[in-house]
Amino acid sequence: MITAIASRVEVMKWMEDFVQEKMTEFLKSVEDSWQPQDLLPDARMENFFEEIKNLQERARDLSYDLLAVLVGDTITEEALPTYESWLMSIKDVPSNEDSPWMKWNRAWTAEENRHGDLLNKYLYLTGRINMREMEASTQYLIADGFDLQTDNDPYRAFVYTSFQETATNLSHRRVAQIAKKQGDGMLAKLCGYVASDEARHAKAYKAFVGKIFEADPNEMMLAFEDMMRKKIVMPAHYMRELGVDMGKTFGHFTDAAQRINVYTALDYTDILSDLVKEWKLEAVTGLNDAGERAREYLIALPDRLKRVAERMRAPQLEYKFRWID
Repeated sequence: MITAIASRVEVMKWMEDFVQEKMTEFLKSVEDSWQPQDLLPDARMENFFEEIKNLQERARDLSYDLLAVLVGDTITEEALPTYESWLMSIKDVPSNEDSPWMKWNRAWTAEENRHGDLLNKYLYLTGRINMREMEASTQYLIADGFDLQTDNDPYRAFVYTSFQETATNLSHRRVAQIAKKQGDGMLAKLCGYVASDEARHAKAYKAFVGKIFEADPNEMMLAFEDMMRKKIVMPAHYMRELGVDMGKTFGHFTDAAQRINVYTALDYTDILSDLVKEWKLEAVTGLNDAGERAREYLIALPDRLKRVAERMRAPQLEYKFRWID
């Protein structure tokens, strides 16, 4: 611990060297990064239209729910301006231009930005999506913003991003697996590349939380407990379509994801269980009475949630999305 009672500002400042050191491990340079054009048909080539025809033939057999989930994932990825502005609003994180935290935020956002570009172009080329409807949903999601209940607190924010990046990695990997089974190897490859990025990002945010536990274990434990009592909401929870109330489309999107086993209540529980193990909650020292109670709650929570999740059934009511003709 850096002090007996460390402030958020002190901890974030103390972590700057760690963030700078880990930048090259958890992020890639532009020179070493894949770009969407590496993975999609090239309009400069003579065989471009033939490749588009082949792409559309493969996409023709993709199931309705898989397309719906892919569109929802794409809208989520494209709302990056919202996420960057949210991260920059977190209190106690040094915000000068040369701060490792600012460098991290910009570089992370730049990596994430490629995901929406890639998936958007793929969906456009399939010819199966009403792109105007999808684009309207993206504009809505950015304009509506979101409330992740982190209270602009870095400790809560990094619990959230640890959870969400892990969930996103899982979602994209599952879509890749299903796409491959349905005969679209290209889509499987695209989602695999996105999932790989999300896995690196998840490791980064988990490492940030682990470091905070070293410096300020009690406050970090209380922040983790608070986020889990509130429940982690996905960044697209305000998702809607034209003519639909804010947030209503998100429920249908998550229903589709559960039906095809892309992301379920059991996955939520498994991620929580992994975080409890990742951060070695049972071995954390330096807790007061409130911190001990928070630890007990968090260690017991995965089993409680698992019992509930095992009784849940995947929703069967299908929904007609405006995105898909």
